[in-house]
Amino acid sequence: MTTAAPEPTAPREISTVGVIGLGTMGAGIAEVFARNGFTVIGVDQDDEGVARGRQHLEHSTGRAVARGKLSETDQKALLDRISLGTSMADLAPADFVVEAVVESLEVKKAIFRQLDDIVAPDAILATNTSSLSVTEISTANSRPGRVVGIHFFNPAPVQNLVEIIRTVVTEADVLERAKSLVEQVGKNPVVCGDKAGFIANTLLFGYLNHAVSFYEGKYASREDIDAAMRFGCGYPMGPLALLDLIGLDTAYEILDTMYKQGRDRLHAPAPILKQMVTAGLLGRKTGRGFYTYEGPDSSKVVADERTPSADNAPQLRHDITTVGVVGTGTMASGIVEVFAKSGHDVLYVGRSQEKVDGVVAGITRNFDKQIQRGRATEDDKAAALARISGTTSLDDLADVDLVVEAIAEDLAIKTTLFENLDEICKPGAILATTTSSLPIIAMAKVTSRPQDVIGMHFFNPAAIMKLVEVVTTVSTSDDVAESTRALCDKVGKVAVSCGDRAGFIVNALLFPYLNDAVKMLEAHYATADDIDTAMKQGCALPMGPFELLDVVGNDVSLAIQKELYLEFREPGFAPAPLLEHLVTAGYLGRKTKRGFRDYSAR
Repeated sequence: MTTAAPEPTAPREISTVGVIGLGTMGAGIAEVFARNGFTVIGVDQDDEGVARGRQHLEHSTGRAVARGKLSETDQKALLDRISLGTSMADLAPADFVVEAVVESLEVKKAIFRQLDDIVAPDAILATNTSSLSVTEISTANSRPGRVVGIHFFNPAPVQNLVEIIRTVVTEADVLERAKSLVEQVGKNPVVCGDKAGFIANTLLFGYLNHAVSFYEGKYASREDIDAAMRFGCGYPMGPLALLDLIGLDTAYEILDTMYKQGRDRLHAPAPILKQMVTAGLLGRKTGRGFYTYEGPDSSKVVADERTPSADNAPQLRHDITTVGVVGTGTMASGIVEVFAKSGHDVLYVGRSQEKVDGVVAGITRNFDKQIQRGRATEDDKAAALARISGTTSLDDLADVDLVVEAIAEDLAIKTTLFENLDEICKPGAILATTTSSLPIIAMAKVTSRPQDVIGMHFFNPAAIMKLVEVVTTVSTSDDVAESTRALCDKVGKVAVSCGDRAGFIVNALLFPYLNDAVKMLEAHYATADDIDTAMKQGCALPMGPFELLDVVGNDVSLAIQKELYLEFREPGFAPAPLLEHLVTAGYLGRKTKRGFRDYSAR
């Protein structure tokens, strides 16, 4: 006689959620669940913490009411679903418990140890840690398989991203139920493994640390570093301003934890971070960090001893009336349009009459689009086109005040061009290159006037993007550098200054971050979709790294990464093998219909 196997027990339905720790994050998490109909039990260590949590909840929901996003009736119902206290025993009915206490491994482990004797054996336990080992926290519980990381982003009611961290022992059912719960409260879950920093912080803080190194090495000013990433990449904040918002002490701890776990030198906190933390310069919360603020917890930046004086704004030390542009591609055409719109006479040089005619046709189309959108008039178009003329002869550039070359990114071709420009252009004319990665000094040295050679790195499309990196070599004269910055301002661009080394500011900060994302993908730590989602929703970036790589082109990205590696000899800058393999296979991104994603059916 055989006995029938028992029916599998259905997963416990989650209706009551426990939240341990009622600071800004814990109270925000409690609000998220209560907003979505869950009964919430909030616990803090003392009455003061409970009062602070209640205040957070009232203020946050009150702001939602004031903005018309929540009615007063719904606010009351939401708050009625939350009970607050100081006893861990109150968590007994909870089906799901998330802790959001101080980032201390011992404190968190003590909590998970306590929960063993309080909640039901099938309740799911979660930690909101942003940097500690979820695996180590889980070992404090008698059933580590039911422990998972649930990393909300601050402020939790607003931010849509939640990182779900699986350990090597997290049960598959626990992971799926946690993911389903996060989706149920209207958040976007991304799943990743248990390593310090998870997805968003690993990629974000490597980039932030690199920016600090730029500042520490006096490669560029804090204002120029931040402006470069805001205007060059469309980031909502520059890296140093973002560090001030996060808190330099928090940033240091996250980087230190990441470095100790992964031993990646790029995560070793820049020495100046520790010095600033020791000095109490923690950012906005103390009123001073990389910038100085009106007071503690203020967001208003005030002038300090490092703030550029308005009296020292760059002036045109060279008379620049006529501009020459060499090239007829997208970048060259955009530069022609920029100068013509700002009132300069522009003479551009192409290799054939067909290419010369194509520039005027392209600029005309751009104006027609702007006129349709109400951003320009027919008179604007006629005036700009009247200032533009094209030629197929370099010799026609003899009388221009500035030449900007925007030809192929090939050093041999560019140096030959600069040899010719040196012979053709009048004394005192500024010779500029738009190179994004090649050494400008190599072009300067083939001329008899290296003091007049400078980098003007426009961003594509030049007519729209605000940023220009003004790159000086060891030979560039101060007058030429100042005049170039002043000219950028005159034509409506934001100029940032830096020295002549691979990547300048933007590419030197951007591409190591993209390379780190590729390494994360090839290690099977997370999917490309989850990594993109994490960076867009967790860090408010306009595009995820793989979206951006496919737009830029994997071949272009690989070439820039190789230049950075050759220049800095930093092991962490070595191009990810997966990136090289995709380029070898011809999977270059959108332009070949396949890169990190397949675009053939789109």
